[in-house]
Parts: sequence; structure tokens; C-alpha cells
Amino acid sequence: MEQAQFVIDVATRGRAMHEVTREIGRWVAGTGIATGLLTVFCRHTSASLTIQENAAPDVRLDIVDWLDRIAPENAGWRHDDEGPDDMPAHLKSVLTGVSLSVPVAEGRPLLGTWQGIYLVEHRARPHRRQLVLHLIGEPAR
Repeated sequence: MEQAQFVIDVATRGRAMHEVTREIGRWVAGTGIATGLLTVFCRHTSASLTIQENAAPDVRLDIVDWLDRIAPENAGWRHDDEGPDDMPAHLKSVLTGVSLSVPVAEGRPLLGTWQGIYLVEHRARPHRRQLVLHLIGEPAR
């Protein structure tokens, strides 16, 4: 059994879903681990992770719009230390989560045909986010 760990820095452009599938796939392939389990962890409370369709861009736009309707700005939130998008960002992170587990086989994440891994930025302004990748498994034989 082997383990590998890495941190990916992601520069976001503001509220949107930012695909990180390729970067994660390249890192997994370079570890030499062929079969195992990949954990992706977002080190933030106002951004999150999700696996979602990566073929139709409207899916991502509709999800961001839906999250804005579920947790709107200026809804009388008590916590607004960093502005009106602060508390809604935390709520959206609760809904979508900060950790993913993805099986790995043949040195690649076993995502479905139309699946991609996304960092979801919930704040209006651009941010620098960190994702911790941890892979545990067996090397290629």
C-alpha cells in the first residue's frame, strides 16, 4: 500500500464552478498508484467541491443560479463580516460539501463519461483556493 499527497492552488474568478478534473487526473497519473481511493479536500469554508456534468456549460450556470436562490445575499443574515456574500457562501458550502472520494483504477480517477470535478467558488470576488489531494492504493504491477 502506498500513499501520496499534494496541494493544488486554484485561482478563481469569482462565483462560478471551476473545473479541476485535468489537474487532478495528471497528478494521479504521476503518482504511480494504479488502484486506490482519491480524497479531494477543500481547505475553505466559503468554497466547496462537487462532481457534476462537464459537457453542457449551462448545467454549471444553472447550479450557481440555484445556489444563489437557496442562499441569497441580503437575507438578513447575522454573519456578514466580509460582506453580503459571506454567510450565503458558508451555507452553499454546507450544501455542496468540502470533501470528495473518487475511486482510482488503471492510474486514473474513475469518473463517468460526463463527470468532472469542480471547485465551487461561492464568493463574488476572485480568491486563491487550495485543494488537498490524498491518494492511497497499490502501485502498478
